[in-house]
Amino acid sequence: MDALLRTLAGYDSPTLANAIETFDVQPRDIGFADSRVRCMFPELGRMVAFAATATIVARGAPPPDWTGAGNDALYRHARTVQAPRVVVVQDLDDPPAHGSLWGEVHATIFGALGCVGCVTDGAVRDLDEARRLGFHFYAAGPAVSHAYVRVETVGEPVEIGGLSVAPGDLLHADRHGVLKIPLEIAAELPAAADRVIETEQALLGWVRSADFDPERLDEMRAQH
Repeated sequence: MDALLRTLAGYDSPTLANAIETFDVQPRDIGFADSRVRCMFPELGRMVAFAATATIVARGAPPPDWTGAGNDALYRHARTVQAPRVVVVQDLDDPPAHGSLWGEVHATIFGALGCVGCVTDGAVRDLDEARRLGFHFYAAGPAVSHAYVRVETVGEPVEIGGLSVAPGDLLHADRHGVLKIPLEIAAELPAAADRVIETEQALLGWVRSADFDPERLDEMRAQH
């Protein structure tokens, strides 16, 4: 599996998204997070990891009888997921991204727990510190405060930027965004991605050549 993850990290997310389409295992308009979740540190390169999941809220002080999961439950849950791990956190506030679970402290803690980053529709902070740690942040944006942030649930399916993620799902992420890799085709994806690249480059090679004919664009695109 480690070798496969390294191989998948050699492709960008658009190429892998195109490769997934060739298997016809899901509609083309699902399987990825939308633009509400963006890469905060493009310079860190690609991230391929298995998801641990949680939900949070940050607005309003917790009531005295609060019975949410808490941080310890998330630390324990993350360790049950196959490494390398990424923590995927749905922000239940409306609107989300008011207070941040993520900063230098949690980037350090979860890094020690075998996690390489987080994906959230909420906020992140301590950007310089997290970047120096090499900890990937995919988020709605930055925030200055943790507010009353608390972990409500762990280990349940979540939805982040329109992407449904369950514990153990395989995610690929880069400067373009976050993509879920269907595990049933993961081993076949590198070869499919190579075919996608070959097909695209054949078309582009023709477009750039002296043989290019605008009247044949539809025909050539259909062939490639």
